[in-house]
Amino acid sequence: MQKILDENYYDIIISNVMIPTYNTGDNITNMDLRHSLAHIPVDSFDPCALGTFPYNAFPSVLTLSSTVSLEKSGIGTVQRNPYLALFGRGVIVAIIDTGIDYQHEAFLYNDGTTRILSLWDQTQQEGQPPEGFTYGTEYTREHINVALKSENPLSIVPSVDTNGHGTAIASVAAGKPNLEQDFSGVVPEADLLIVKLKPAKNNLKRIFFVPENIECYQESDLIIGLSYVTTVAQRLNRPIAICIAMGTNQSSHDGRGATSYITNYLAQLPQTGITITTGNEANKRRHYFNSTSAEPFFNDIEFRVGDNDKQFAVELWPFAPARLSIEVTAPNRETTGQVFPSLGECRRFPFVFNESVVWVNNYIFEEETGDQLVLIRFQDTIPGIWTMRVQNLDNEPFSFHTWLPSGDLISEETFFLNPNPDTTITSPGNATNPLTVTAYNQFNDSILPESGRGYTRTGGIKPDIAAPGYQLTCAVPGGQYGSITGSGCAAAQAAGVIAMVFEWAVPRGNYTTITGNDVNRLLIRGAQRNPANVYPNNIWGYGQIEINMLFERLTYI
Repeated sequence: MQKILDENYYDIIISNVMIPTYNTGDNITNMDLRHSLAHIPVDSFDPCALGTFPYNAFPSVLTLSSTVSLEKSGIGTVQRNPYLALFGRGVIVAIIDTGIDYQHEAFLYNDGTTRILSLWDQTQQEGQPPEGFTYGTEYTREHINVALKSENPLSIVPSVDTNGHGTAIASVAAGKPNLEQDFSGVVPEADLLIVKLKPAKNNLKRIFFVPENIECYQESDLIIGLSYVTTVAQRLNRPIAICIAMGTNQSSHDGRGATSYITNYLAQLPQTGITITTGNEANKRRHYFNSTSAEPFFNDIEFRVGDNDKQFAVELWPFAPARLSIEVTAPNRETTGQVFPSLGECRRFPFVFNESVVWVNNYIFEEETGDQLVLIRFQDTIPGIWTMRVQNLDNEPFSFHTWLPSGDLISEETFFLNPNPDTTITSPGNATNPLTVTAYNQFNDSILPESGRGYTRTGGIKPDIAAPGYQLTCAVPGGQYGSITGSGCAAAQAAGVIAMVFEWAVPRGNYTTITGNDVNRLLIRGAQRNPANVYPNNIWGYGQIEINMLFERLTYI
């Protein structure tokens, strides 16, 4: 078995300059220009492996970002204009997600052949992986077309989307119209590249105290998927719009990290656009912020733990120059005592009068950011009101952010008692150069209450733009249609809009060197803005996406 698939090996993110240190001949998987994976044997599980290896060495755990509107985005106006009529022809839309129902009519030409250029299923190990990659199976357009003509397509291409999220996201961006369902993707003539991500390893889930029955994905597989789709697009010399409809509450929330690095780089390349969801965490009560400016220089963070949330992690990120200690107190008033910052110490605190165990890593500096990080992991947690007291050892004013896990890694019964809805964009949505997309209700022009809000932890302007994301008609597995809501499908709409701009710019020869970042700036300038609001702001970014306005403004150049 490949080590990247083997539960007996941790996948550790390393800088490429460190490959000679870790390389034993067959334990390195390349990810991008800066990072690789080193596959390290798991001798026996120990939560304090996070301490032996740096925090940023373990891939983050990603959750999905979504559970009529074409006119609202100006898409219909552009497509009806005979001088524009942009439907994505000549452009690739890439979806890196839970896979796709390749038999669905939304992804077929009228002659019944597939619009999918290739499908890399990281979960299927019986066939050949893509050239230059070591796991999964690549199904080409030819493979899929043969399967579609057969009596049992899944016997030839056995890739399915059991979740439905990837199918829905792909259809919102690029599904073929169905008048009976009042459905059309944004660019129904674009070609598709699909990556079906493999599930996160259980050993990674155990490191971050994620229940093993929860569906989630590894940051490292997403990065490798990005490498795959951009490699294919470059080989075909075609522009590509990539949609990332998942995210995490792990990380510093300031645009740093392995996925942010590669998406920042790719968005500056010619003919490569990336949209990223803001996540759906704003109203989940999973973010806490405090700025303590007067004595006594400590703060008590109270949060409720639900009956069913037995294991999870909390991250606390202070701002320099503060040096914070932490003390965790259970509902029955048992406490860890004060835990001071250190270089890499991992401490275990079993309680006497309840079964809970708390693990604390109070890093004086986290390697990727240089900032302090307090990571608290809870095991066999009893329900009730827990308290974390943070205290500045320098007896000075201080401020910090704290996040609970995203998505369904915990239930909505676990939350902060005094939450803050801002700074709730999931990573990598805080990356600088991709287009970070929030969602609004296109029927009443209100922001979706759950859509992640900016700014970044360090004050960077995010989100960039808002797109429709409420009950969008979409394809669902089994040849059916349903609806999808959330910032993930808003990011899919925006990816389709980027594909429209690429079609105008590249196949039609208007601006062949255009980058994804260029397109983002054009979309921001053409966004629709409400005179009652000040822009940019941390809820709407620069306004609502409106591609017709973009082209109207280009006519004045």
